[in-house]
Amino acid sequence: MATVYLAQDLRHDRPVALKVLHPALAASLGPDRFQREIRLAARLQHPHILTVLDSGAAAEQLWFTMPFVEGESLRDRLVRERQLPVEDAVRFAREAADALGYAHRQGVIHRDVKPENILLSEGHALVADFGIARALTGGQADRGTGGQEETRLTETGMAVGTPTYMSPEQAAGERELDARTDVYALGVVLYEMLAGEPPFTGPTAQAVAARRLTGEAPSVRQHRPSVPAGVEQVVRRAMAAVPADRYASGAELARALGEAAGATPTGVASASTQTVPAQPASRRYRSVALLALGFILGLGVLFGWLRRHDTAELPGGVRRLAVLPFSNLGSPDDEYFADGMTDEVRGRLSGLSGLQVIAHRSAAEYRGTSKSYQEIGRELGVDYLLVGKVRWEKQPGRQSRVRVSPELIEVANSSTKWQQPFDAVLSDVFQVQGRIAGEVARALDLALAPPERERLEVRPTRNLAAYDAFLRGEEHSQRMTDNSPSELELAAGAYERAVALDSTFVPAWARLSQARSLVYSNGMPTPAGLERARAAAERALALDPDAPEARLAMGTFFDFVTGEYDKALEQFALGQRVAPNNADLLSGAALSLLSLGRWEEALAQLTRAESLDPRSLPTVGRLSRTLLWLRRHADAAAAADRAIALEPASIPARQAKVMALLGAGDLDAARAVLRALPSQIEPTEFVAYMGNYWDLPWVLTEEQQALLLRLTPVVFSDDRFGWAHALSQTYAFRGDAARARAYADTAVRASTAVLDADPENGQRRVLLGLALAYAGRSDEAIREGERGAALVPVARDAFQGPYLQHQLARIYIVTGRHEKALDRLEELFSIPYYLSPGWLRVDPTFDPLRKHPRFQALAGTAE
Repeated sequence: MATVYLAQDLRHDRPVALKVLHPALAASLGPDRFQREIRLAARLQHPHILTVLDSGAAAEQLWFTMPFVEGESLRDRLVRERQLPVEDAVRFAREAADALGYAHRQGVIHRDVKPENILLSEGHALVADFGIARALTGGQADRGTGGQEETRLTETGMAVGTPTYMSPEQAAGERELDARTDVYALGVVLYEMLAGEPPFTGPTAQAVAARRLTGEAPSVRQHRPSVPAGVEQVVRRAMAAVPADRYASGAELARALGEAAGATPTGVASASTQTVPAQPASRRYRSVALLALGFILGLGVLFGWLRRHDTAELPGGVRRLAVLPFSNLGSPDDEYFADGMTDEVRGRLSGLSGLQVIAHRSAAEYRGTSKSYQEIGRELGVDYLLVGKVRWEKQPGRQSRVRVSPELIEVANSSTKWQQPFDAVLSDVFQVQGRIAGEVARALDLALAPPERERLEVRPTRNLAAYDAFLRGEEHSQRMTDNSPSELELAAGAYERAVALDSTFVPAWARLSQARSLVYSNGMPTPAGLERARAAAERALALDPDAPEARLAMGTFFDFVTGEYDKALEQFALGQRVAPNNADLLSGAALSLLSLGRWEEALAQLTRAESLDPRSLPTVGRLSRTLLWLRRHADAAAAADRAIALEPASIPARQAKVMALLGAGDLDAARAVLRALPSQIEPTEFVAYMGNYWDLPWVLTEEQQALLLRLTPVVFSDDRFGWAHALSQTYAFRGDAARARAYADTAVRASTAVLDADPENGQRRVLLGLALAYAGRSDEAIREGERGAALVPVARDAFQGPYLQHQLARIYIVTGRHEKALDRLEELFSIPYYLSPGWLRVDPTFDPLRKHPRFQALAGTAE
């Protein structure tokens, strides 16, 4: 289609990719049609689309420029590696599908998706060459300013596309192509990334087309059995010969990929999470613990705070306000923009003295609710609600406009205290946000200090494309509440796009650091990942040392990545000086305090955080976890019941109830919970979760244990260590030493790669030690267990340290070192941890110790 040059944009002093169309295509298109085509591409602003910067005609040559990307094409990597790791292949395909889905919603199809047009930079995919896109019938891009259908574009009579990746209808020369032709091509690309070769090959284009039309695509798992079955199903559907059998758009394909591989099924550990919190990085337990224990109780309001605290108890007549999600009156694709408007107004109000604003997570639950204002106010414990409607009016050829209709509601009588519509061009969106916040403050009779008035006027960026990319990142990360690695990677890509467009965009740098810290904590840790997280936080602080979001990012880095809890706590405290009512800073500080063993201070911080964010799963989850560590089992069981009532299908909530009952020593009641699972809970997912978190396969019923022993690594997201370790323990509890040893050997082998990459991972070494113990290799087991426990002592980490001591005690029990095991258990009973006398009485792990007087004293069974 074109010759590509590396060129220098003299006006902006930057390198660009200059594409000059081949003469035949240029002659067929003509300058007018080419410019109309390029305008479609230039409208596409997405983190995973390489947009058009400029275009023109010179000396009868048609050209356009795109950003120059440091990296390589997907084709380059395939030539070098042939087959990509499954995780990389799925991530690249999902990012490309997300980009295509965005283009499809704008009425544009690509028509030439292939590895050469997918660029890889900083671990992410960018779809390039939308310059030959074709407007979809009836799509937005087909309509001119007068509302009439424009002439269909690129009707040049040429076969646009690449034979290997063409859909059957495209290869047949059909002109009525739609989004499903891109879905087919991306399915072929994903197949090639996984299998190492395209599904259809031949000496000529005609031969490839014939095989495509007359034969079914071969199974990718025939080439590569390790590909998860769910991923293969997605590939097959994407490459269906009949368009109606495919996914309807790139967005549907992206969602299917996320469900198949990008997001771990509820309750099943990811490839880097075993037992609990067992992740390769020393701080990996942070986010997994939120899912495996903290998150389990998150749906309940633990202390009934809202029922005991009203505004009369707040200092100085402080008012409490919740900003509910603004309704989107525009295209469904603009939902993220309305959410961004809501968050910006909330953020500006949160910094005002005399006002406590409920955080995003709790307010977001009331999107589209049918509850009355008084019900919402009662549940959130607030005096006022700010609601609103947003319409983003996109007008081709003219500047877009934003129409916002906010309304301040007094909860006591459901009356309107203030209401005012705003209508502005898009470039004034930040001014509108500031004016709304200022009018709300005036309506509430808040006296604003000059610095507060100035903060209301702050523009986080002057680059609207950067702001749009930032909002896309917020959509993927759900304002940093979605800790799944796949969504965080997508979010990080969007934040990177934002800072590339505006290198002074402080919130985007801060969010980028947070996303990178959590990706490091959830995935395979690398020095490069650590530095990327650090650099982004440092950049945010350098730009604005007073920005609360920058302090939050730096604190998150110290807490989740390096485990420097004192430094993390210092950063959170500095942020609270500017934003004392920031729930994320409060909750982050509490998390550091827990690891520092300062339990009462952590409870105080969490209680404050919960008052501001009463329905925040992470915050309430941390409160719940703290109660369990303090052995307040009745409170934990009650909270779990509330969680189950709110979300009957929650596997973590069921496990929380089980653990609370085990803490009280009631095994029969715990098993009754297991037998009463609702139909919404998939049994395979449930038993995998119980086997993989908190060492609990022994509490499963006989039928559930039998099911667990039939599972394959696929159910554990191909995590062979987690799978083998769960089965090894289950066989050991059932008295089958031979099979326990066999699966323990498999677990030992599966640990090698992770420890080679992260040799100082104390948690992994302790779990390797336990696997070695079950494998009968006692000396090695003790050596690895003691080394791992020494890497994360209780004095350094009051949360993870006890867990490692617990596992070391298990190693001593399996290897017959009973006195050493009791030494560890006695230490655990002197500090906060979930083991209790009741737990010891029912857990078969401790059967070899039952007759020992020291154990009987701990378990309360001494005569």
